Amino acid sequence: MFHNEEVWGTVVSFHVPDQNISQNVEKAFLEQAISFVHEIDELFSTYKENSEISKLRCGDLLIVDSSEPVQRIWKLCEQARDLTDGAFNPFHERLGGFDPSGYIKGWAADQIALMGEKLGITRLHINAGGDITVRGGMDDAKPWMIGIQHPKRAGRIAAVIPIRDGAVASSGVSSGVSAAGALATSVYGPDGGLADALATALMVAGRDGAPWFLKPELAEYGCWVANRHEETTWSVRWPERS
Repeated sequence: MFHNEEVWGTVVSFHVPDQNISQNVEKAFLEQAISFVHEIDELFSTYKENSEISKLRCGDLLIVDSSEPVQRIWKLCEQARDLTDGAFNPFHERLGGFDPSGYIKGWAADQIALMGEKLGITRLHINAGGDITVRGGMDDAKPWMIGIQHPKRAGRIAAVIPIRDGAVASSGVSSGVSAAGALATSVYGPDGGLADALATALMVAGRDGAPWFLKPELAEYGCWVANRHEETTWSVRWPERS
């Protein structure tokens, strides 16, 4: 089963490979996943005036009065900010107020994967506008092979990340991120939201972000980075994860 859903100003793709599940289970998963991504859009969009995030940004809502999902993402963004020594900062005034866009896609992809697991789906691939969460491998023997596009050569694959259960998030200059230190970044690890935040932060920090991966909280994460002003790349824990 494969489905593309237009939402968040991008496309979210749901891919459930053939496995021992019924069509009813596939249908139930797809209905839940589609409903969820639109609920997330209603809560977290920075473009919809009535979203909770828009109300937070203009001062019509306080975080203590917001819904549980919004408060949870707020706290997770605070943790990601601290882990990146402030390079990931969705609270910065220049953003116009709280903007969790650099966290929410990866986090949402993980939640969709959890929905599938609860329905007995053991293998799936979720692509939330470039933030990917996978489970179970391409088959029982092979992990998912996630290709990283070359930032300067359209259609060229610069690296491949083999991953069975986890997430891969990428960021580049076309994403609108302020690229002080990197031209393109990809981060892999167990948590899609944090991988998303780390990829965003590395665009700003570049090589200065390498020490983050020595922190105990990031022991299961790795990255691939194309430098901003050089024809060079660097990586951490590459390509050990499989």
